[in-house]
Amino acid sequence: MPWYLQLALRQLFPAGRRRPSFFFLVSVLGVTLGVMILVIVQSVMGGFDKEHRSKMVMTSGHVDVRAGGAVIHSQDRIMDIIAGHDEVAAAVPYAQGIVMLTSGNRPAFPVIMGIDFSQKEQVVPFKEQNLVFSGSVDDMDDDSVLLSSRLADKLAAWVGSEVEVYTPLMIEKLKADEVMLPRRLRVCGVFETGWTPVDSNTMVCTLPLMQDLYELGNGVHGVSIRLKEDSDEAAWNLAFELNGELDNGIYAQTWMDLNRDFLWILAFEKNMMLFLLLFIVLVAAFAISVAQLLTVMRKTREIGLLEAMGARPLHLALLYCFQGFFIGLLGVVFGSLLAVAALHYRDPVISFLAQITQSRAALEQFYQFTHMPVYYDSHDFVVISVATLVISTLAGLIPAVRAAYMKPAEALRSE
Repeated sequence: MPWYLQLALRQLFPAGRRRPSFFFLVSVLGVTLGVMILVIVQSVMGGFDKEHRSKMVMTSGHVDVRAGGAVIHSQDRIMDIIAGHDEVAAAVPYAQGIVMLTSGNRPAFPVIMGIDFSQKEQVVPFKEQNLVFSGSVDDMDDDSVLLSSRLADKLAAWVGSEVEVYTPLMIEKLKADEVMLPRRLRVCGVFETGWTPVDSNTMVCTLPLMQDLYELGNGVHGVSIRLKEDSDEAAWNLAFELNGELDNGIYAQTWMDLNRDFLWILAFEKNMMLFLLLFIVLVAAFAISVAQLLTVMRKTREIGLLEAMGARPLHLALLYCFQGFFIGLLGVVFGSLLAVAALHYRDPVISFLAQITQSRAALEQFYQFTHMPVYYDSHDFVVISVATLVISTLAGLIPAVRAAYMKPAEALRSE
């Protein structure tokens, strides 16, 4: 190791002392706290992003074929086209809309999704992931429905209960002086996906029942596709190929196209949090710079002696820049370890805080999850580590420049 790097470490860990200097400990602590907060926030934001993405794919599939809100009557041809692609794991026609649902005197206005349960493979994996925690999907028929957990709780309608469904078609019938009675349906199951937007207001029924409620005949609103490989690139490629094969007016969109604005907001929030929290590291860098500048002022004669013995300005600059780099390196290591430890116990801490503040319902409503997800992205670790090391190294630049441009004679005469 070059002499100037050895001297840099000796200044941080003076010989004859049992502990490092106070300024060194404070500098490392500042960087550690900054890195810890950065890793925690970026990992939590990454967890929310990944959880949102997985729930979107699970509830809607990778690719969606539709006709811009119009009814599709050529779904058999569309299914044949989709079946010609080996990467497709399941393709299911669906119809969806909004209805009024009542149970007793309790009303609700859920989103209703009619799915072809006769298909062997399903896009929404009710059976594969045990989403139905009460009742059974096997009991589904044209006179029964599945309710999401919070919708069932709101209506006090559980397995075996009967609900009444009012559709927008009733208004059209009234305009023609016709009366359409509500449809009485049996609740055969209650499901929960863990994603609040779906669990709070969703009802699932068979496709024939939905076609009957909306008088679609044999038409559908779209075809949902799930791929064998959970890959964004595979979804893009399939959508591009399908758009070249489908009729005019019918098009394929990936789940990313359907949720483009929401995904952009998630990415923007994550990048803004990284940008803002980097200022914590900048504050720690100022502490490093001030501590090293004081060291340069205290060791003026020592610096002059080194220059008189042949030390170059570059060596002196590297001496103090290396100290900043070393402090940043320790901060990255300790900060990352503390962040991982804190995130490991996140759920008990969040539950405790939510309990004493009585804010668990608000957390679930606005953050849309029943627990705090975390995703460790290697890209985030690299960005945080590199940014911290660069900032910490540059923090030593001012004292390094001051030390490098000292004149030996004046430095040796310094009191």
